[in-house]
Amino acid sequence: MRRRTLLKSLATLPLLTAAGSSLAAVNENFAPRFKSSLNVYSFNRLLRDGTIDLFDMLDFCAQHDFDAIDPTGYYFPAYPAVPTDDFINTFKKKAFFLGLDISGTGIRNDFVNPDPDRRAADVEMTRAWIEAAAKLGSPCLRIFTGKSEHEGYSREQVFEWMARDIQACCSHGEEHGVIVALQNHNEFLKTAADVDELFERVDSDWLGLNLDIGSYRAGDPYAEIEHNVNRAVTWQIKENVWINGVETATDFERLAVIIRRSAYRGYLPLETLGPGDPYLKIPALVERARSAGLFG
Repeated sequence: MRRRTLLKSLATLPLLTAAGSSLAAVNENFAPRFKSSLNVYSFNRLLRDGTIDLFDMLDFCAQHDFDAIDPTGYYFPAYPAVPTDDFINTFKKKAFFLGLDISGTGIRNDFVNPDPDRRAADVEMTRAWIEAAAKLGSPCLRIFTGKSEHEGYSREQVFEWMARDIQACCSHGEEHGVIVALQNHNEFLKTAADVDELFERVDSDWLGLNLDIGSYRAGDPYAEIEHNVNRAVTWQIKENVWINGVETATDFERLAVIIRRSAYRGYLPLETLGPGDPYLKIPALVERARSAGLFG
């Protein structure tokens, strides 16, 4: 088959239902390419106490030559309500003038909660933030599974109602062109197998994984990352991982090999946690990523 004919025929094939498989199908003919982004949760305390705001974060990203910013929803005015169109447009304009993309945003939801009314409210909040993300120009919205107690209910039951709730969110994401990026956050989902279990229950190309490298806390996190890597649509690249329950400095060279062997092309948002000055910690984290060849 001639190459042009083959490519045309591939273009007409339907995407596979698992988001990771779809990603691999789209990217299999292209070399890896990564862009840097900052998850502004790195500055959580300063943002929460009003010392700085999201516009200061844009300046910081520009000063340190990031390609993009990932502004978590918590730091927008009136959260959990969505920001006004005026705020969104002002933020977008400054980001554009500074040469920054908006790689994602995120919310705090809880789909583990056994109360169907509380979950329904979180589905509606997620829908509203999907629309806000579309206005913001964010290609994805990060969500959680949640961590409520579910005494009296099995994990099987929780998986069932969670899959329905996430399916509804993904349908809304498809309508607005926003991927729902589920974060493995060491809550209900703790392992790569848990992630697989949920993805297999949600039939949507609009579900992807926000692969949080610091939230696989048992065993070998690099094996877990490699197992889930083709589901990743965005990341949280942290300075530390947990190996057999022990917090350990991230091996960026090993991580880079795993990501480069995958189908991933896109943003690699950095996030730093714990004590210390983020104004010092983030540049050091950028340098570690660059030294490993993740960024130019």
